[in-house]
Amino acid sequence: MEDGKEFIAWLAANHCACRVVFNRYDFERGNLLTNRSEHVLGTKTMAVRLPESEWQTSWQAALSAGQGAGEVAVRFECRAGQLRQAAIAVELVFDRWSALNYVLMPAAAYDGNRFLSRKIPYSPKLYFVQDIGKDNPPIISDVPRLNAGEGVSRIQERSGSLAVPAIGFQNQRSGRGCLIFTRQGNGLGDYGLSIEESRRRDQAVITVTSPLVRELNSYRICDRDFPSEDQPHDFKAGEVMEISFRLVFFDAPHPQDLFDRLATERTAEGTPKTKMPVMPFSACFELQEEKFNRHNFVAKHGYYSVGPRQNFLQDWQIGWTGGMISTYPLLFAGGRQTRKNVLRNFKWLFPAGIAPSGLFWDAGRNGTEWFGGDIRKPHTGEWHLIRKSGDAVFYIIKQFRLMEQLGIMVDPAWQQGLKGVCDALAKLWQKNKQFGQFVDSLTGQICVGGSTSGAIIPAALVLAADYFKVPKYLRVAVAAAEKFYQEFTIKGLSCGGPGDALQNPDSESWYALIESYLALYEATGKRFWLQRAMETSRQFSSWVVAYDFEFPPKSTFAWAGIRTTGAVYANTQNKHAAPGLCTFSGLGLLKLFRATGDKFHLELLRDIAFGLPQYLPHPQRPLGQAKPGWMCERVNLTDWEGPERIGETLEMTTWAETALMLTTIEIPGLYVQPDQSLVMAFDNITAEIDAETDGELSVHIHNPTPAAAAVRVFAESRHEAGRVLPDNYLLDGRIECLLPGESKTLKFLKS
Repeated sequence: MEDGKEFIAWLAANHCACRVVFNRYDFERGNLLTNRSEHVLGTKTMAVRLPESEWQTSWQAALSAGQGAGEVAVRFECRAGQLRQAAIAVELVFDRWSALNYVLMPAAAYDGNRFLSRKIPYSPKLYFVQDIGKDNPPIISDVPRLNAGEGVSRIQERSGSLAVPAIGFQNQRSGRGCLIFTRQGNGLGDYGLSIEESRRRDQAVITVTSPLVRELNSYRICDRDFPSEDQPHDFKAGEVMEISFRLVFFDAPHPQDLFDRLATERTAEGTPKTKMPVMPFSACFELQEEKFNRHNFVAKHGYYSVGPRQNFLQDWQIGWTGGMISTYPLLFAGGRQTRKNVLRNFKWLFPAGIAPSGLFWDAGRNGTEWFGGDIRKPHTGEWHLIRKSGDAVFYIIKQFRLMEQLGIMVDPAWQQGLKGVCDALAKLWQKNKQFGQFVDSLTGQICVGGSTSGAIIPAALVLAADYFKVPKYLRVAVAAAEKFYQEFTIKGLSCGGPGDALQNPDSESWYALIESYLALYEATGKRFWLQRAMETSRQFSSWVVAYDFEFPPKSTFAWAGIRTTGAVYANTQNKHAAPGLCTFSGLGLLKLFRATGDKFHLELLRDIAFGLPQYLPHPQRPLGQAKPGWMCERVNLTDWEGPERIGETLEMTTWAETALMLTTIEIPGLYVQPDQSLVMAFDNITAEIDAETDGELSVHIHNPTPAAAAVRVFAESRHEAGRVLPDNYLLDGRIECLLPGESKTLKFLKS
């Protein structure tokens, strides 16, 4: 392929052409484009003469036979002169385009974010009368998006804004898909990644730019019209720069095919580095338990607050960010006083925490005041985020079962109160054939509908159907999950999980769907629910950071050696990655692996779980000036709050602490399938096979951290993995203790 003709022909066969572009900007006018010079990629070496500089471009491309993929590297060399306030780009021009194409930018754009949008400051709630109602389509905030109507249609992003630096599409007319993968950037910093559609929407241009220069506007929270502050580069004679990417074409009759290929390729451009243990789960939990009892427990009234209680959202929320989610790991692994505190929390909640609608009150303050919704905005003062009641039912039933295992009597008043909430959820579905996103806490009427905010509710009702022996709950769960699948999952969408991001696509509801589809598989035995969970897991993986971000050298995260593989982006509005899942352990991914044997789900869970402890400030491993035990939800890889926030932590105590505690009690520190020679360390230890025979597997484990580790070990055969995982399966399980620096060899029978 010396002359590159095979590569050019391959592009043409996929209705694509490639060109190199030299752009000049006026920084003082918000990076207004003042000059553009484009050149179609042809011969392997090309001389380019610009008014004030001379360049030589060269390129290499290697096609992977049978994979439909090509590795491309374009080299730019300034031979003479200067090119001031400039950026250089490689553009891929796609003909036979359609506005029906599903455009994916992992964690940034789903279906091109081509939805109705409203420009509302943070924390946005729908305001206009015509937007409020149960049957309206999803409405998102003012984020980068392709135009749902006429006019300019362009998304400009930076590589750090994407969980995987990639952009792709599924062409619904041709049934073909395309993905372009890059690295984070080059010597000039992050790449710019953009897509722009023509006026008639019959052509699209995907661009990789270096350095990052967004023309005129960039994104700040809820505002895509923030003036661009990107700094163009002054190129001088002798400078050499390269833009490289991986291009993949494939059959894709459905959006799911796009996600499936992304899941296969997501680590190709940035293979995750070796895992670096920093602090064991058990040491983290010891600090967290002490912090929750000292800082979060309100002894006067007997409940665990969400945070420092400076406002109602940091005082009590029933779900989403803490509340009756946090009590579960504290009850499971806490000491005697902690368990007493948890039981006081239950006594405090029932029946006072249930609103006239029959659902839980959304939030509370000072132990005696209950709120229906966001009281900062009068018209939403009774808007209950429906996923919060779903979260509460899901986790409270887990705790009822745990109490029974611990020999603790479950108060019948608590059971009666929770059953009333389940009845209210069932009634909500039966009346509306949806759960909505926001429901009036007084009347039970849906205020805002059209989302998967209630994605966890089917899983919660599956638990409730079994616990309360009410078959109606299971019937509602089946019907609701079926609608979620047909109206969202098939279309590559999920939205409405957070209460502060309108109906922007989000990772929280996406993950909750995995739990619900799996719960229905376990309850019904019907394998199509398992297939749906697998599809959703691969869709969800698009939110999980697949590489280790290179932070600014002087940033806190750079000094701490933070490795971002496994961080989970929040939603397309709140553009931070986060430590873990809001607010889950990821147990559904372990269950999915056990049911299918597909290691993709296991490795995805490993990335998420293993990375969690590095974000918890610990006396033995401080993180900047953050308080020990205060875990910030923000892993900033992009400038949605300003470039100065990239790689920095904030003095925040957040739901991420609860996610880490849940991981400690629901995910084994060491998972082994001896008969499959499978060893996976989720905890911050190292584990590898030391020796094996036909009948025995020896595993060497080591604790390289500065704290003692109590590692929960769970071993099973491949056959045993096909069974439903028992409730609280780690409660009385095997624990191996390792001092700092200590190693052990564990032996497991293969039979």
